[in-house]
Amino acid sequence: MDTNSQRPKEREGVLSSLNAAIEGLNLAKEIAGIAPAKAAFGSVSILLTMVRVRFLPFCDDGLRVHMYPGFDD
Repeated sequence: MDTNSQRPKEREGVLSSLNAAIEGLNLAKEIAGIAPAKAAFGSVSILLTMVRVRFLPFCDDGLRVHMYPGFDD
């Protein structure tokens, strides 16, 4: 079995999980009655949205993104 053929399915699963988590946090933020809880749910939802947006360039096999740890020159 080709491992490259399973990568898009795995990525779709990760993205759908991120989307579900973001929607769940947005719902929890609306339902929460305590202001600090609303702020916490909102912050985590924003953080997960940023992770999802950052993850999207890695999902396209045509676009290669190289990451190097450390500081840029």
